[in-house]
Amino acid sequence: MMRSLRLAASAALPYALSVLLAGPALADMSTAVRSDAFPVKGLDQPAEILIDHWGIAHIYARSNRDALFLQGYNAARDRLWQIDLWRKRGLGRLAESFGEDFAERDRAARLFLFRGDMDKEWASYGPNAKSFAEAFVAGVNAYVSEVLAGSKPLPIEFSLSGSKPEIWGPEDVVRIRSHGLTRNVSSEVKRALVTCKADIDADRLRSKLEPEWKPEVPQGLDPCIIPADVLKDYDWATDSVDFSPPKKKAELYDPQPFLDRADGTVETIGSNNWVVAPARTATGRPILANDPHRAHSAPSLRYIVHLNSPDMSVVGAGEPALPGISIGHNGTIAFGLTIFNVDQEDLYVYETNPDNPNQYKYKDGWEDMKTVEETIAVRDGTPRKVSLKFTRHGPVVKTDGENHRAFAVRSVWMEPGTSAYFGSSDYMTAKNWNEFLTAMNRFYAPSENQVYADTQGNIGWVAAAMTPARKNWDGLLPVPGDGRYEWSFLKRDDLPSVYNPAKGWFATANQMNLPEGYPVKERKVGFEWADPSRYERIAQVLSANDKVTLADSMKLQNDDVNLLGERAVKLLKAVELPADASAETRQAAEMLRTWNASNDIDSAPAAIYEMWISQHLPRR
Repeated sequence: MMRSLRLAASAALPYALSVLLAGPALADMSTAVRSDAFPVKGLDQPAEILIDHWGIAHIYARSNRDALFLQGYNAARDRLWQIDLWRKRGLGRLAESFGEDFAERDRAARLFLFRGDMDKEWASYGPNAKSFAEAFVAGVNAYVSEVLAGSKPLPIEFSLSGSKPEIWGPEDVVRIRSHGLTRNVSSEVKRALVTCKADIDADRLRSKLEPEWKPEVPQGLDPCIIPADVLKDYDWATDSVDFSPPKKKAELYDPQPFLDRADGTVETIGSNNWVVAPARTATGRPILANDPHRAHSAPSLRYIVHLNSPDMSVVGAGEPALPGISIGHNGTIAFGLTIFNVDQEDLYVYETNPDNPNQYKYKDGWEDMKTVEETIAVRDGTPRKVSLKFTRHGPVVKTDGENHRAFAVRSVWMEPGTSAYFGSSDYMTAKNWNEFLTAMNRFYAPSENQVYADTQGNIGWVAAAMTPARKNWDGLLPVPGDGRYEWSFLKRDDLPSVYNPAKGWFATANQMNLPEGYPVKERKVGFEWADPSRYERIAQVLSANDKVTLADSMKLQNDDVNLLGERAVKLLKAVELPADASAETRQAAEMLRTWNASNDIDSAPAAIYEMWISQHLPRR
């Protein structure tokens, strides 16, 4: 069926003029607005997309299905290269479009696809998941079909690469797991390498453990048998696509950059959010603020949209390849998220059968690996047949035939319901705290601090995640895969939450925020968190203000005060420079001693501090 779609798009305006014209109706901006009406195959009823002068789409449809259809259609209209590349990367289909150099990467990506029961998968997300995904993908495909038919322009990236966009299946949206932010398998490998060269206590110099914890080497594990490159396939499956000149990547692979990068992620990808109760705001209404820090990219990782139907009105940010909105509000509740550092991964080490390398020791016998044979299509080349191997714990990422060993990654990715951020399709339509909590019981990945506020004046926080329960180890080192170290899962109620806190506000910044008295020994949620300085600054500001305004929250989101810098300045004041220190060194030290510990854009001492702390001092 073909219906009309009205697309109203404002012309590019100077920034100052955009601010002035933000309020008036479209009719008042007639010289800057164009309107197009055209048929879209697959749309059930007439609908509108209004594009404001910030480029944000406001979608007005007569059903939820058409609203999600148009979200997919417009995401493809705006971001087709980005979302097509996301899909090809996640499904392991890059070589088909870009050639032989991507075949090994495709093999690695296919190891981490969800391969379980799709009925259980859809059911895990709640009642709307499958229908929302089907509608969204139908919209993406409607636009892709128009591009392939020549009625819409092919984005220049496809022309430059000699490739074409592909048609999606609804299951593609959820089978791809490799964009999730699970953790901490890379840290396990680094800890094993440190433990082999020194001892496990030496690793405390690399990674601070919170709450206070004394790690132990799991019984049966020799840390020295963990190869530094054991996570090569994991690296390739999760890394961004690199179009640098072709090279023999398999032969030149260096694991250190990945281990270093992954090790620093807990600090460099940091997010902030907070909620403030009506009693502590200037208007008597709650405030929710969210600032999710992710890697910079062009186009952005986030995609803002406003979805409207008779049953739904929700605006905010999601990811361009996914239906729904994960950070925003729906007129009744507001919601936001930051990473809550649950340990959702483990590396398993196996003894393999000398007479059959496809068998591994499990309990009292040998267990067969599951082998999946697949063919990777290669542009301008011969299709490559690959054998993907899996143990009961997950994909085999490395084998060592000489020493009869194999290594596999276990991740919550392998469980139904763990497609990253897709759980927002459930909670974005919630109307109160109880409905929000019900959705959080089904939100598994990534592990998140979900904050909440509603028009009745309630605020709250929920730690939401699929959380492995490790009864006889702590998850900080790899473990033997012989059956001694198995997961069960905590219930959502085993994780903390807060509703209408007495202090009138709640904030998170990836810091260790398990409450005092939390039974860490029984529920080993995770031990590797971000430095608390960002949270401490938020707490400092919110605690001192019982009339918080929206402007205050905006100012705090852009706050430049550096509490780590304050500590450094205090330490430097007591340091005497050596007699032979250069004039430049003395000048720099003096600038730091008098610095106000604010990272202002024109601050010379701030620049000196950042270079010093990042380039010349070890972590921690």
